[in-house]
Parts: sequence; C-alpha cells; structure tokens
Amino acid sequence: MKIAVVIGSLRKESVNRAVFEQYAELNKDVFQFEEFAIGDMPLYNQDIQAPDFIQQRAQAIADCDGVLIFSPEYNYSVPGVLKNALDWWSRAEPQPFAGKPTAIIGASPGAIGTARMQYHLRQVGVFLNMRLLNKPEVMVGGAYDKVIEGKIVDDGTVEFLQTHAESFKQFIES
Repeated sequence: MKIAVVIGSLRKESVNRAVFEQYAELNKDVFQFEEFAIGDMPLYNQDIQAPDFIQQRAQAIADCDGVLIFSPEYNYSVPGVLKNALDWWSRAEPQPFAGKPTAIIGASPGAIGTARMQYHLRQVGVFLNMRLLNKPEVMVGGAYDKVIEGKIVDDGTVEFLQTHAESFKQFIES
C-alpha cells in the first residue's frame, strides 16, 4: 500500500518527524511511504494560480492508497504551514483527499499531546471529504521524554504505533 505522508512541522529535529521515521521503519513491510513537502509552498492566495508543483503533488497524493498526517500542535491548533498546504490542495482537481483513508498522528511535550490540533484538523478534513480513521487516536503526550535523539524510547508508544498501523491497514482495506 502506498501512503502519502505530510509532516506539519518544518523543524529538522521535529519529534513528529522522528515519530514518522520510526513508524515508517516499523511498517516498511506493510506500507510504502511517500512524503510530500509543504515548506516550499507560497502562502495561499486565491488571486494567484497554484504553481505546477502543487498540482503535481496533489495528483500524487490522489494516487496513493491512504494519507498519514504527523503534526505538532501550535497554539492549540493546526500549524500554519500545514493549513496552508491543505488550503492549496483543496483547490486541486481531482481533489486529492476526497474519500481518501486518512489518519492523524501527533506528538507534543504537553500532557494531552496534540488533541486540540487533531480535532481542528478533523474539521478541515470534513471540508476536504477525508475518510478519517477515528480510532485509535495517536496523541503522544510528554514527547520530549519519549523521543530522545530522534528515537522513541518508550516501549508503550512503539507498541501503540504498531497497533495503529494494523488498524490503518484494515481501515484502508475496508
């Protein structure tokens, strides 16, 4: 299964990137992952035509079997860079997320992980007609204690990511 991956953080040392990299390593025999960059997109402006690379990425996402979004929570919500990318892709034809199995994973140093961001992102997902995996939710709280030097050191988190991947695979197949 080919999975589009969007990471909602531009930081090189992002804990969400580290979680994705470990998720990908754990599930390399199940999924083929293709990351879609969002840091080079201009600010969304309906007055300008989308650069060709945005439409090309949207088509490539549409061609995938599912989408995984790994994202931090900024100010109780979706990071601006992620929202910007989704706004651009929302104008693409064909709509890359329409009916697409999608799951959200987030890690944060806070106690409740990325709960508020994920619920806001789900609202955006309704407009995009994403088919969102409701359970299991992956909101890694206390991430700076669980992700050390780019590796998840908490066995419970690693096991939960494996459980999530099994659920996501079944969700895509259903």
